[in-house]
Amino acid sequence: MQDRKPEESKAPVKTEQRGRILGIGGVFFKSANRDQMRDWYSKHLGLADKGQGVTLPWREHDDPQTEHVTAWTIFSASSDYFPATQQFMVNYIVDDLDALLDRLKQEGVKIDAKRMNESYGRFAWIYDQDGNKIELWQPPSAKP
Repeated sequence: MQDRKPEESKAPVKTEQRGRILGIGGVFFKSANRDQMRDWYSKHLGLADKGQGVTLPWREHDDPQTEHVTAWTIFSASSDYFPATQQFMVNYIVDDLDALLDRLKQEGVKIDAKRMNESYGRFAWIYDQDGNKIELWQPPSAKP
């Protein structure tokens, strides 16, 4: 057998393409016992959700002056914010929501027609190939 060198990892190619995922903006899940589940996470993991969720602040690696937050929230089991068949939903922070949605549309990805524009950012939803709803969020600071 020939000696083979392990392939070296290469850093991802940096592109200027807009419509990129910048990080995880939120993790949301459902529980039939939401209050008890909040207490468990608070006691054991220090995630103290008093009803508004928990925000976990972080900074961009390449630009430490740029701050973000990741939201962590337990929804009631009956919530319709994401489908009843789905226990979890991930929110991704994007740099240009319109550019990403345009590209996803061209690629045939199922896109929810609903949009939400709030003071804390713009939102849209897509579905993966298994039908899982995914939330996309462009914070006000991520303007193209």
